[in-house]
This record gives sequence, C-alpha cells and structure tokens, in this order.
Amino acid sequence: MKIVIINYGAGNIQSIKFAIQRLGYEAILSDDPKEIQSADKVIFPGVGEASSAMQKLKASGLDSLIPDLKQPVLGICLGMQLMCNYTEEGDTEGLGIFDTDVVRFHKDVKVPQIGWNQITSLKSPLFQGISEDEYIYLVHSYYAPVTDETIAQSSYGISYSTALQKDNFYGTQFHPEKSSTAGEKILSNFLSI
Repeated sequence: MKIVIINYGAGNIQSIKFAIQRLGYEAILSDDPKEIQSADKVIFPGVGEASSAMQKLKASGLDSLIPDLKQPVLGICLGMQLMCNYTEEGDTEGLGIFDTDVVRFHKDVKVPQIGWNQITSLKSPLFQGISEDEYIYLVHSYYAPVTDETIAQSSYGISYSTALQKDNFYGTQFHPEKSSTAGEKILSNFLSI
C-alpha cells in the first residue's frame, strides 16, 4: 500500500510517519502532485496558522489538487480545518471540501484547548472498535461546528466536530498520532478503508 503524507511545510509529519511505521507500513513525505495522486491513502497533516499554511498550499498548487483526490484522504488538525469552506483564523478561505466554517472558541473557555478530551456520537468506519467516550488528544483554538458531515463530537464549552467525513475525505480535529492506542486504532482503520 502506498501511503503519502502531504509535505507542505505545515505539519507534525514525523510523528505521523512514526505512528504509521508502528502499524507496519511505510509512508512517503511528498509535495509532488504525481506522487500524491498515485497514493492508495493520503494524509493531510497540519500544525500552525491557517493563512500561512493555505499560502503554502497555493504556492505549490496543492490547493487545487487535494479537493480532486479520489482515494481516501485524512486531514489532521489544521489539515481538517483547511478542508472546510473558511476559517476565522487569518480570515482564510479553505478548500471547500467540508461544507462548514471554522470558528474560534468563545472567551469563556481557556484557549487553546490542550490535552485529552472524549469523543462521542461516533458514526464512521473510522471509529470501528473505538468506544463512545474514548479519550483523544487535541491542541486547538478553532473548531468546526456540528454539521451533517460530523462523524464524532467533543465538548469544550459547546459541542463541536472532532471528526468530519464527506465521500472519500475524512478529517480529525484531534491528533491520532498522539492519542495512544485509540489513535493508533483510528489510523489503522483509515488505512483499511
């Protein structure tokens, strides 16, 4: 199986690569459109600030490539947020895959949310073998509201989407590569989709 992690200068890509190695697979880091298009599975990571990350995607043409991918694609953290229509962070237009806007947490909660939280309302093969109220690891100041595309939720002042799915596109607000055995299982589930 050919697994490509999109390398566009905005991601915690080494820890994702190591998590995939622990599952018995090798992943290629690449920003080459042909390499990405020929992959069986694509992982779109992201750690950092949305507008600068989107500028990097546009500079390499990946902003038009990613929405056209036909194989399973997993956006992680900022990667998931950039797959939405828009994010308030840096007033940034997204890739328009998920039909929702990303907004900042209200002032009545500590921002960013850092640490472990529970996921509920699990609705996808991505969560096969994962129990309701499982703990996952998050670091974020912005969130996607609950929509028809929500496949997992968490609560932090309000309920929000911790995972989204539309067709072959999946997104997790949490970091599966940092979420212990549950995260490894979720990554394994993605690789078997």
